[in-house]
Amino acid sequence: MIRVLVVDDSALVRRLLVELLSEDPGIEVVGTAPDPYVARQKIKSLDPDVLTLDVEMPRMDGLKFLGNLMRLRPMPVVMVSTLTQKGAEVTMSALALGAFDFVPKPVVDTERGLRLYAGELREKVLAAAASRPRVIDAEQAKVASMAAGFRGTDRLIALGASTGGTEALRLVLSQLPPDAPPVVLAQHIPGAFSAAFAQRLDAASPMHVCQAEHGMPITPGHAYVAPGGLHLRVERDGARWRCALGEDEPVNRHRPSVDVLFDSVARAAGRNGIGALLTGMGNDGASGLLAMREAGAATFAQDEASSVVWGMPGSAVRLGAVQGVLPLDRIAERLVAAASA
Repeated sequence: MIRVLVVDDSALVRRLLVELLSEDPGIEVVGTAPDPYVARQKIKSLDPDVLTLDVEMPRMDGLKFLGNLMRLRPMPVVMVSTLTQKGAEVTMSALALGAFDFVPKPVVDTERGLRLYAGELREKVLAAAASRPRVIDAEQAKVASMAAGFRGTDRLIALGASTGGTEALRLVLSQLPPDAPPVVLAQHIPGAFSAAFAQRLDAASPMHVCQAEHGMPITPGHAYVAPGGLHLRVERDGARWRCALGEDEPVNRHRPSVDVLFDSVARAAGRNGIGALLTGMGNDGASGLLAMREAGAATFAQDEASSVVWGMPGSAVRLGAVQGVLPLDRIAERLVAAASA
């Protein structure tokens, strides 16, 4: 049984989260807390495996509590966030502090919506229980050096990630040089969060990072983040590439989907593509990375030891889509080496 402590200042939200989590026979909600002070005592007395944590609470905000928790008693934490600009910024900070993942605040609108929400909540709590809490320090990253004369080459880097990926991508981009090949990336993230995510990556990276727009030209020294709720594809436009956004059906339950992005890079860039699949639950991106490899691209995956969840990269390895399996702090170096070859 996975033992969960629910921390939220709303009695209604606490009750709903308890009901939804308790529907899974592998989860036991051992207690609830209305604020971090009560949570601190219950963590000591109940010893839960996983914490669900509200971002905004009285007496002590969720971020301050999370920072103290990850410093003194690291444990898997699933944040419960509002889908607002403020919620996005706080959630990005929580992930940087070591939170496993996040779910939005529950909204009781339709039975189907609540059922899908319950499935996502339980899936992330179960995955969190099997994860390894960690804090990634992107500020200490060493920037990889690029071979002289790179800008004349015709290379394109594609990255994909899910759970644990916001910080993994931040580390990789922080290590790429300012004149690196253009980067396109897909991270499973809600639409309300992707602009804040792109801004966070831009602040950490020597490259310029932006949220992709339809028709935007893809140029060296720039990274393009798939907007939440939209697929990002790369399309050839004469001698250059452009971003193409679409609202077509989710793939592998996701939009943006890493498979959609990687498949488009396989077609548009062929052997000039370079792909890397990072930490995440599920298998999105595995078949797309295989398509890239079969098109002649260099392909890599994050190793299990450095992944928060080795679902997506592990699936790619088992599928034979990967030429190299690397710890997270070595991926940027290999991307640069492949682009310089």
